[in-house]
Amino acid sequence: MPAVTVENPLALPRVAAPADAVARPVLAVSIDGIFDHQDSNGGGGTITNGDTQWMTAGSGLLHIEAPPESLVMSGGLFHGLQLWVNLPAKDKMMAPRYQDIRGGSVQLLSTPDGGALLRVIAGELDGHAGPGITHTPITMIHATVAPGAEVTLPWREDFNGLAYVLAGRGSVGAERRPIHLGQTAVFGAGSSLTVRADEKQDSHTPDLEVVLLGGQPIREPMAHYGPFVMNTRDELMQAFEDFQKGRLGTIPAVHGMTETGPQS
Repeated sequence: MPAVTVENPLALPRVAAPADAVARPVLAVSIDGIFDHQDSNGGGGTITNGDTQWMTAGSGLLHIEAPPESLVMSGGLFHGLQLWVNLPAKDKMMAPRYQDIRGGSVQLLSTPDGGALLRVIAGELDGHAGPGITHTPITMIHATVAPGAEVTLPWREDFNGLAYVLAGRGSVGAERRPIHLGQTAVFGAGSSLTVRADEKQDSHTPDLEVVLLGGQPIREPMAHYGPFVMNTRDELMQAFEDFQKGRLGTIPAVHGMTETGPQS
């Protein structure tokens, strides 16, 4: 697949701020540090290095993500990634669901030369399936590529394809377009994705860390405002009314957290 790169600064999950959500799944991956999730459907837990939480908002809920109080008080490293994934119209009002995916449960693969470690979080890669359950065909992989190594992965031709750099620098596509921390590569049509790590990496990031993500486009109308993602303006207005009238529930105050964030 050919590729283009775009600037895309890493957006960390908001701290000490409750969020309301309707329809969309929210995917959070912890690279380093500790991260707490609570929601009004009773889902939640603590994720740490390499863990993933996959919350499907469906018909609507409230949720909050924050580092635990101990990390807030003591300070420390916190590095993660949060993605929103749209749902098709037929699934928009499904019951909310929470998936707790531990780092040890993902499908671990390696390239034949050992130059890349691949963690299949959701979907499948060349017949190897990850544990994440999705509502449309999606593949999500966290790849660690050693300096100078190159990996070419088979990719469904009906999928789009993205590569987001969590750390390091390298190149993508047959044209070897350069890419670095905070950039996203958008791949064109084709049946494979190619990522290569530069020979020289920064001293604090010895490898190229990249998230590879793609899926079958939904191609439906979308109405989006704030945290709400629906198909029509009328559905969007109904979602706001549900939130304002308290129909999305309340967030349990556990793990030292309140609805406004960690307790002081």
